[in-house]
Amino acid sequence: MASPDCKPVVWKAGPAALRPEDLSQAASLLVRGGLVVYPTETFYALGAVPALASAVEKVFAAKGREAGKPLPLIASSLADVFGAVSGWTDGAKALAEAFWPGPLTLVLPAAPSLPSILHAGTGKIAVRVSPHPAAALLAKLSGGLLVSTSANRSGAAPPRELREISPELLCAVDGLVDAGSLPGGLPSTIVDVSSLPPRLVRKGKIGWDAIENILAVS
Repeated sequence: MASPDCKPVVWKAGPAALRPEDLSQAASLLVRGGLVVYPTETFYALGAVPALASAVEKVFAAKGREAGKPLPLIASSLADVFGAVSGWTDGAKALAEAFWPGPLTLVLPAAPSLPSILHAGTGKIAVRVSPHPAAALLAKLSGGLLVSTSANRSGAAPPRELREISPELLCAVDGLVDAGSLPGGLPSTIVDVSSLPPRLVRKGKIGWDAIENILAVS
């Protein structure tokens, strides 16, 4: 864990301890430009409000991440996804209906309101709706969207438990949402649906065959 000088606030969010008032406090930190580590359906993520360029810059610094690597987002609902994108295709609609909330990330044209550092100037943003109740609620309370990159230094393994997070990263965050040990496993599947035909960017929990079956009838 962090050194004695690093004391981020900790909120419990286990199955029997998910308290909206605690996540409201975490969301308050986020909307003021802070960083919060929170659980997802696989690993712990490092979160920030994506519309705040200064907060996004803190994410890159905390992870030691190259500025040319875009950051993915989670949304609390499909309606909030529309706030992050400037285009929506029939394929995106079909995949969202089939797999959201779930471990499928869609790459779409980014909304002009998002800071370019978030998507490394590509004009595309990767976004999904998470099925984890704490992640979804925290996103909702923070304005609908959150940065959702793994809570590790670049090149390190993503953490299933808070104790696996490096002291250096812990010292860079303002709060931790503790949901105990997370499942881990394969990451979300990433599919670029910004152009035709849709393209597999990263293999993950949802197989490409299942995605192709949905796209074939969309």
